[in-house]
Amino acid sequence: MRRLFRAILLVATVSALTACSPKNVKYISDAPANQAYQVAVEPIKVQPYDKLSIVIGTRSPEITSTVNLPYVAQRVGVTSNTSSGINGQISCYTVDSNGEVDLPEVGKLKVSGLTREAIAERVRTAYKTKGILNDMTVTVEFVDFYVSVAGEVTRPGRYSIERDKTTLLDALSMAGDLTIMGRRDNVAVVRSENGCEKVYRVNLCHADSLFSSPVFQIKQNDYIYVEPNNVRARQSTVNGNNVLSTSFWLSLASLLVTIAVLIKK
Repeated sequence: MRRLFRAILLVATVSALTACSPKNVKYISDAPANQAYQVAVEPIKVQPYDKLSIVIGTRSPEITSTVNLPYVAQRVGVTSNTSSGINGQISCYTVDSNGEVDLPEVGKLKVSGLTREAIAERVRTAYKTKGILNDMTVTVEFVDFYVSVAGEVTRPGRYSIERDKTTLLDALSMAGDLTIMGRRDNVAVVRSENGCEKVYRVNLCHADSLFSSPVFQIKQNDYIYVEPNNVRARQSTVNGNNVLSTSFWLSLASLLVTIAVLIKK
């Protein structure tokens, strides 16, 4: 009985130590000091149903109000109607299913698949071609671009993308980083591509896997999911007491100790 008790206690101890092992906890732990990695950076391209702020500035307030969308700000009992670009107000365009926006005095303009800089140039060209404006500034910004982060992170939720180069590490930082129970070696990123949902897997512990991944730079509407590790998965059972759990072996060891004491008496 004593030998059996020692064996069970040894198994329980090893199981507990394994559950607390720091393996696969550190990010890019295999990266040598001062190692440089080439990362492909591609500006975010606009997709159908995205929202954009397109503000046109001119020297004439009258012309500016004509070529910009009106902005309606509603408060309790107060409604004001101004034009975007005036007094810091910003209006936005929603890209339609054909990838177009409807600009004042110009009409439909294709913007899907273009970067912010390319859209600004296309807007300038459209107004110049119409003979409406020759001297203008065009500013294009993202509105309501977001990424969703779920699973074993501190603050799951939806987070805004405010710049072109936002990385997977940035998104996880927005969500408060992974919990200690999150798997760093198999983070899933779901991305819409050509009308389909594609799942990418990223190992945050290996530098090559992380920096060479096509989802290292995140895009609008990406969905990031952090899987729970085995310890967290076992805790999802009733009281975490299945045959593989540490608590099961500790409970069994405690029972055997009690039986051994009773037999000895």
